[in-house]
Amino acid sequence: MEPVLTPAEMAEADQRAIAAGTSVDVLMDRAGRAVAWAVRRRLDGVYGRRAVVVCGKGNNGGDGLVAAATLRAWGMRVDVIELVQPADDPALRRAFDRADVFVDAMYGTGFSGQLEGLAADAAARSAELTTVAVDIPSGIDGRTGQQHGLAVRAGTTVTFAAAKPGVLFEPGRSHSGDVVVVDIGIDVGAPTTGVTESSDVAGWLAATAPAPDTNKWRAGLVVVGGSGGMTGAPLFVSHAAMRAGAGIVWCWVPGHEAAAAASGSEVITRALPSTDDGALAGLGDLLESLERFRAAAVGPGLGTSAPTRAAVRELVTKTSVPLVLDADGLNAFAGDAGALRARRGPTVLTPHEGEYARLVGEPVGTDRLDAACGLAAASHAVVLLKGPATIVAEPDGRVAVNPTGGPELATAGSGDVLTGIIGGFLARGMPPFEAAAAAAYVHGCAADIAGHTGLIARDVIAALPRALDALTSSRES
Repeated sequence: MEPVLTPAEMAEADQRAIAAGTSVDVLMDRAGRAVAWAVRRRLDGVYGRRAVVVCGKGNNGGDGLVAAATLRAWGMRVDVIELVQPADDPALRRAFDRADVFVDAMYGTGFSGQLEGLAADAAARSAELTTVAVDIPSGIDGRTGQQHGLAVRAGTTVTFAAAKPGVLFEPGRSHSGDVVVVDIGIDVGAPTTGVTESSDVAGWLAATAPAPDTNKWRAGLVVVGGSGGMTGAPLFVSHAAMRAGAGIVWCWVPGHEAAAAASGSEVITRALPSTDDGALAGLGDLLESLERFRAAAVGPGLGTSAPTRAAVRELVTKTSVPLVLDADGLNAFAGDAGALRARRGPTVLTPHEGEYARLVGEPVGTDRLDAACGLAAASHAVVLLKGPATIVAEPDGRVAVNPTGGPELATAGSGDVLTGIIGGFLARGMPPFEAAAAAAYVHGCAADIAGHTGLIARDVIAALPRALDALTSSRES
């Protein structure tokens, strides 16, 4: 995975580099020259062009001064403006009006609060110009990606040593443009957080590829979901799981009529006890069958009636197979996430923000990393916190940030498809953390392949084989 450092971790890495003998001036020179090269690439040449470089007081401003000197040496005309100048300075307005590019060297990843004065004025002008940000767009919180008031909107952000959370999470991600990570000689150590890369997913898929003598039962998955009028959700899970590598899927839904209506494909449907209105009322002989399977996926479409919640909690606590718990499976533990620690087998939780709030009893808040890691520790489960960007957190603190997918996946059934991919990967033997991180990555890749216009959940399922084949082929080549 591509390393990710929080601002505090980056500050520690800086200090280690300095203590090891690399001076601040050397680090600043390397960073500033990298920014200058980014400007040169962005403009496809700089001779005779004009830049405005706005510099703050700290190291970020020092990087900007080095960039300005380098650009001048290459024949570019450069106006350097420092934050001590007033925002209504006519010279400042002229500099922006005639510039081809704006270099934002105002504030770094340690910034919090709100831009004021000249910095706010420069941020307001950034959308009008080609903009290159140093380390992070000014006005964006380096840990959370949040903004309070105005923030620079960059086309390119040059960040050093490792990506920062602020360029990965919205709205920081949208403000950062193309993020370029530059090695300036700082040892990042062994960070617990990383961005999932295609090579990671390809390796995890290769490690769980079917053996030559395999059979369908070696990758069997149980899906439990549905209620009156909601049998589509567990079927999305089931079909996605089969596309992701599950050899056989038994989909259990409440009621014999519902099970019969859902039959007729590669997915085998089975009936569970139901109430008169089609809600889950018990487990029947499901528990006896579970040991034949390698994994289970529970929750989509179940509803939240009292009998349903009781049945889900019994199923979750009495089975030891690897399990992905989603939707109403999570709602069965609303306000009681700690009860999941009693599970005897590996668990993956897949909440969106609403489900997280019901499960934990408080909203996700602005620090998504902290929220995901906190739930993972409280539940002793792998947590996949959906959103821009999706986070996968393990109880021991390991975190993967997913770079794929976008707003096109905000469509009915998309979450069920994701649950199915995780279930399929668990069924083929992938460990829970890797299964969740790989599934999030593949989910986004499949949406890209299917096309974003008019995308529906079935399109993502249909595109899964091509997404998986592309990842496998990239590793083989």
